[in-house]
Amino acid sequence: MSFPALSRSGGLHPAWLLTLAFLATTAPLATDLYLPGFPRVQQEFAATASGVQLTLTGFLVGMAFGQLGFGAISDRFGRLRPLLIGNVGALVASVLAALAPSLEVLVAARLVQGLCGAAGIVIARAIIVDLTKGSETARTMSLMMTVGGIAPVLAPSIGALIEGPVGWRGIMWTLAALFALMMLCVATVFRETRPREQRAAHSLLGGFAQLLRVPRYLGYGALFALTFAAMMTYISASPFVYQNVMGFSAVGYGAMFGVNAVGLITAGYVSSRLVHRWGPQRMIGVAVPSLLAFCTAVLVVSLLPVPRWILAVPIWCAVTSVGFIMGNSTALALEEVRHVSGSGSALLGFAQFIFGALVSPLSGIGGEGTPLPMALMMTTAAAAALVLVAVLRRRPA
Repeated sequence: MSFPALSRSGGLHPAWLLTLAFLATTAPLATDLYLPGFPRVQQEFAATASGVQLTLTGFLVGMAFGQLGFGAISDRFGRLRPLLIGNVGALVASVLAALAPSLEVLVAARLVQGLCGAAGIVIARAIIVDLTKGSETARTMSLMMTVGGIAPVLAPSIGALIEGPVGWRGIMWTLAALFALMMLCVATVFRETRPREQRAAHSLLGGFAQLLRVPRYLGYGALFALTFAAMMTYISASPFVYQNVMGFSAVGYGAMFGVNAVGLITAGYVSSRLVHRWGPQRMIGVAVPSLLAFCTAVLVVSLLPVPRWILAVPIWCAVTSVGFIMGNSTALALEEVRHVSGSGSALLGFAQFIFGALVSPLSGIGGEGTPLPMALMMTTAAAAALVLVAVLRRRPA
């Protein structure tokens, strides 16, 4: 039996919010739980490191294009059935991955796992837009990202614990169980949120054509993608910057990564509390200049002959600033295309993964011993984001 979508206070019912956050953890869970198993995969299949890396690349490519597909489908056929179909597909792909007899089969299974698992991420955002408006949308997006942000903090440690006794195949069985649990939660908690008349009003691909005619959606979507690019630059470079440059041990790096993640999660929660009073535009108007200031501080410290551990301070501040931008920029973008929010959510997710894939290799282009490429890319992304904010302020709503 489904729960009511809205609570007495007018916000989403806690069961809906927690289920939406659970859906949003698909990518970090399916990525971070699996990473500790790379050495065993390489050993079992006698593969090269780059061959094993294809299992991650396949998943991320699937996530990018799967969001495009499921976003458009959910606008045309409703949210609930595509969400359940996606969960079933991801569950089956996880089982196939766990039983994979070769690396090629594992790569293919991970591709399908990403394609189908993308349904949870893209449709969760669309459901929020279906049920909320204005600052409540921004508040709910921030809360969902706050709850969902716990997964990247815990998943690597949990994955390492699981991988020891049961290996990488056990991790795939764990993912299968999680997708089964997601399917149970969706079937128990949710009901259809997209009215039938809205589904019939759009063709399967018509939503994407409409998005390109809404400049403010494109602007806020680009702001979301640029902010994520700054964040992904930090994530991909962080193992080398913290260990090789700052001198932290592997355990120390894990602790510092956790501290930064706590800053990000806390910022998302604070944003959800302040957005009713300040509004999402004002929150972004303060957070984006702050992000640029802190990224510039990372760049300056990288160039100065000062102790390298000082880098940890502006990095933490920059990561925390992201928590005030992601949820609000998502809400503002989707508010502009409420009538095709599934397609709008899909394009946001696609841009997010494409930008992340582009910046990850560039962040280490200068080698393992310098933070300068990371600092330059973070600063460039933040500067472009600030230009977008200035342009959006001048464009009428």
